[in-house]
Amino acid sequence: MGMLSSDQLQSFNSQGYLVMESFASDDEIQSMIKRMEQLVDEFDPSSTASIFSTKNQQKLTDDYFFESAERVSFFFEEKAFGDDGNLKQPKEFSLNKVGHALHEIEPAFKKFSSSEKASSLMSSLGYKRPVIMQSMYIFKQPGIGGEVVPHQDNSFIYTEPQTCTGLWLALEDATILNGCLWAIPGSHKNGLLRRFIRDENGVKFDRPSPSYDQKDFVPIEVKAGSLVVIHGDLIHQSFENQSTKSRHAYSLHVVDTDSCKWAPENW
Repeated sequence: MGMLSSDQLQSFNSQGYLVMESFASDDEIQSMIKRMEQLVDEFDPSSTASIFSTKNQQKLTDDYFFESAERVSFFFEEKAFGDDGNLKQPKEFSLNKVGHALHEIEPAFKKFSSSEKASSLMSSLGYKRPVIMQSMYIFKQPGIGGEVVPHQDNSFIYTEPQTCTGLWLALEDATILNGCLWAIPGSHKNGLLRRFIRDENGVKFDRPSPSYDQKDFVPIEVKAGSLVVIHGDLIHQSFENQSTKSRHAYSLHVVDTDSCKWAPENW
């Protein structure tokens, strides 16, 4: 389980992504979902109003975001708050994501993240000493689950040579209506277009976003339990959730630490 066949490797190298159905068991999925329900239940929203937005990257500069690299931190949707600054709906329907150290701190997530099948997968992709740099539980709330603009994972998690691979696990069915992933097949072959860097002033992209033709994107609709393996240079995005159902996912970003240099200007 987890080892890729030659056909799968060929497809991944050609398309820049690969769908592996039934990668996670029902038990694994339920243990992560139930643990997240507990974490959200224990979370006090008044402790932070950090809003995660991929549209306005300036919001990412606060200390709460930086410190989340080693914690389990909660980030709200932009549309979660009313004009009075209060949540418009219960907290469990207001969160964008929880990150970025679930894989290190929370046993249910650590068990899946460091599983033999995940290790085998990275090994078959050529990784010698893979390390998970960040993990995220993404809610994609019904109605307010915001879009994620076109991006490449290598922009945010940069090594020399570039080794970031995204592992995106559907904890619920992901459809066009509820905000599934979209990607430009083969776009990874054009290389990295820009970087997201941290300096004394915070974080920023080193150049403007290119413009993309939406006709080039294809939807990646998957069933719960499916894993989408994403090349670090693949251009991908997701749209707002326009349905009445959530689209929970667990996302990991992995780099190799063998013969690779970690960029000090990463966030």
